Amino acid sequence: MATATATKITEFVFEWEGRDRNGKQVRGETRAAGENQVQASLRRQGVTPLKIRKRKMRSGQKIKPKDIAIFTRQLATMMKAGVPLLQSFDIVGRGNANASVTKLLNDIRTDVETGTSLSAAFRKFPLYFDNLYCNLVEAGEAAGILEALLDRLAVYMEKTEAIKSKIKSALMYPISVVVVAFVVVAVIMIFVIPAFKEVFSSFGADLPAPTLFVIAMSEIFVKWWWLIFGGIGGSLYFFMQAWKRSEKVQMFMDRLMLKVPVFGDLVYKSVIARWTRTLATMFAAGVPLVEALDSVGGASGNSVYQLATEKIQQEVSTGTSLTAAMTNANVFPSMVLQMTAIGEESGSIDHMLGKAADFYEAEVDDMVAGLSSLMEPMIIVFLGGLIGGIVVAMYLPIFKLGQVV
Repeated sequence: MATATATKITEFVFEWEGRDRNGKQVRGETRAAGENQVQASLRRQGVTPLKIRKRKMRSGQKIKPKDIAIFTRQLATMMKAGVPLLQSFDIVGRGNANASVTKLLNDIRTDVETGTSLSAAFRKFPLYFDNLYCNLVEAGEAAGILEALLDRLAVYMEKTEAIKSKIKSALMYPISVVVVAFVVVAVIMIFVIPAFKEVFSSFGADLPAPTLFVIAMSEIFVKWWWLIFGGIGGSLYFFMQAWKRSEKVQMFMDRLMLKVPVFGDLVYKSVIARWTRTLATMFAAGVPLVEALDSVGGASGNSVYQLATEKIQQEVSTGTSLTAAMTNANVFPSMVLQMTAIGEESGSIDHMLGKAADFYEAEVDDMVAGLSSLMEPMIIVFLGGLIGGIVVAMYLPIFKLGQVV
């Protein structure tokens, strides 16, 4: 029995110039597998090709979730305006500055053009389109409301990316200050303190304990600077790799991030906001509860809540109410539990969860603003104490010069 194997044809974008039947010079661009196919297509249109060249693709950057969110918003806007799906992909692909995104959209467009559903085309690229994204698109295709669900999906992704950005900005500020402080201290220890040491060696007096401590630290930095920098850099690299690849390390860090003073509360509220926003979006799209919970846990961005969601899904599938299952998980605040209970009683879970998500997103905004104003004086005190302590320790022997003389 013979089996036919379908070969996927790679298409390119060709820019061309030519003359039409009236001798008028025209130009444009065509997607085709090769130059001969472009020539044949132009002749059928009555255009005599004069110049055909394949468009050079710029080196693509990494595709980020923000790129997918922007693409979803653009696609939703054009479909709501009545632009056909394939033409929408063309417009978005050509206008994107990232060549990797353009190639991705061209591949998806080719699949859709050959008869593949949009959700199935998205599922071929799980690195960029997760189950939540594909399930919502599939629900929109089945119900004939694809543009509405794309708009809802765009709102969800924009809010999620906004929360991520705020969390990163709140965490990066103190981290960057610590890194700069370490570099400054290392420079002082390696280049400045040795000069003071040579001056003090001619004093002929006992040095104060703080000065001796700083000089000892300087000697360690001068002798082992390569080991210090290499050890810190290597440790950070291997730790980040372990965080990405090891489930045990991820679970430990996710638990730790929820318990860290000040920042733990910020991470906690952001996770609750993403969890409730995701489930509200899935409910509004008409996705069944048990199936929706498949995507909610992973979208929360925290393995603690991912495990809790799996437990909730098991209990709901056996007939337990959503509120009872969430209560048994013991990781949700009372406000979310009460809003869920009201939503179950009134039949508007998506609306109530959406309100809870709005509340916690506003809480995250307020906390980030408060932390920004709080961290500035704390960082000034930290840097002042660190650098000031070193300066005072090195100037203490100078005060004894009079005694020596």
